Amino acid sequence: MEPLSWGQIMIALLGRFLPVWIALGITFALSITYKRRLGLYGKLFDNWIGMVGFGLVMFWVYTALFAGIFDMIITHDPLSTAIGMKNKPPGTPLRGAEDGDYPHYILGGDTLARDVFSRMVAGSWVVIRIAPLATLFAFMVGITIGLPAGYIGGKLDTVLSFLANLILAFPVILLFYLLVTPEMVQTGIPSYMAMVLFIFPLIFLTILINARYYTQPARRNVILTGLIVVLGWSYLSLISDPETRVAFLPDALDLFNIPGGILVVFVSVVFVNAPTVFRIVRGLTLDIKTRDYVAAAQTRGEGPWYIMLWEILPNTRGPLIVDFCLRIGYTTILLGTLGFFGLGLPPESPDWGSTINQGRKLLSIYPHPAIVPAVALLSLVLGLNLLADGLREESLKD
Repeated sequence: MEPLSWGQIMIALLGRFLPVWIALGITFALSITYKRRLGLYGKLFDNWIGMVGFGLVMFWVYTALFAGIFDMIITHDPLSTAIGMKNKPPGTPLRGAEDGDYPHYILGGDTLARDVFSRMVAGSWVVIRIAPLATLFAFMVGITIGLPAGYIGGKLDTVLSFLANLILAFPVILLFYLLVTPEMVQTGIPSYMAMVLFIFPLIFLTILINARYYTQPARRNVILTGLIVVLGWSYLSLISDPETRVAFLPDALDLFNIPGGILVVFVSVVFVNAPTVFRIVRGLTLDIKTRDYVAAAQTRGEGPWYIMLWEILPNTRGPLIVDFCLRIGYTTILLGTLGFFGLGLPPESPDWGSTINQGRKLLSIYPHPAIVPAVALLSLVLGLNLLADGLREESLKD
């Protein structure tokens, strides 16, 4: 077989991403059709910057989902090597291809003769699994402690602010480096940190439901029982790992089998981002608690947590949504940085940072193994920033 030309490579790429194009088309068509009913999300489609950012983000989200769950798009095993394909340029035919094998390395081979295209696609699944969820957990922690710090104030605010500032005093990269080093992992500290940080979503949702339905005890008890059972089981499964010092559940009851490296990175992201979220929520709470509708809720005799969660928090959604998008981008960059330095994730991981690090060694001779994941990382972070800009502009119009 002859090598593919650049035009044929582009056609092949478009064909491999066909499920993504279809999903994007359906998403945009439905969103634009019903945008007047979709609140802030719907207003995003009146903003070209936001639409471009949303398209870039959803491109990688759908790519990750189709590749990681449905085993589509990927042409070859991202961890396997092929004889004679080391550092081959884009479009090189696969040597010894058998029936059912994809006949080309669309974007070439890397220094270990692995398919660059497949590793790029598989890397999106690593990023999409960690960055948004870790950011969400960080927001749960920051909101849970930021609301009472701003609303109640006093010594509680002083202590929590001091702890947050203490963490923020460390350079982010250095703090990440310390948390994910093998020596730190062996001490079991990240596992104990996971025990503390991962319980905050359970605390947050329990207080949220209790504050909302405290006048309906029968309904509240039913909802809380189900919530505690499901989330409690999920919490124990999340922190339980036979390879660490924290192992609460037997394998038969363990819902998740999260590799130790990913768990450590997840914990590190939550720990580093939570103090910043705390400061944002605290500042917003200090401003909003002086509003008339908060005074009206106090006059009605509403409890502090009801006021914080059902009066103050909904009115902070604009800035928090914008910061959430930006923080996913920061987390993506941090994950890439950790992978670049070979920290946290396994060495063979197809995450973009590790792939860039492996490809940089021969960058002047074979640029494609490093450029491809670098462009993928750049496009996702750019999309998140554009999406945040669009959301910020639309939220200011409310």
